[in-house]
Amino acid sequence: MADKLDYIEFPSTDRAASSAFFEAAFGWGITSYGPIYDGIEGAGIDGGVDASADRVATTMAIVRTSDLDAAEQRVLAAGGIITRAQFDFPGGRRFHFREPGGNELAVYVARD
Repeated sequence: MADKLDYIEFPSTDRAASSAFFEAAFGWGITSYGPIYDGIEGAGIDGGVDASADRVATTMAIVRTSDLDAAEQRVLAAGGIITRAQFDFPGGRRFHFREPGGNELAVYVARD
């Protein structure tokens, strides 16, 4: 399984940094629609990075992966900061991180 979002639109203080992060960490395609919005492609659901003045304040997106350790290494290599180390939860195992534009997300692997 490739890394896939279950749902999302990301508010960002730095659209370019956020988009570059998602592309480097997860391999998602980015389409720019101007200086305040980029579309996200190949994430399993349509989404975007919104840097408009009236963007929403925060989002907690969750990314599903098949290899949690590999995903964590890609997040770190792309400039992410782990905000909560890997932990078990009823549906599997996950960690939380912050990407360069300030969004906090989680990555999880489902329990077999």
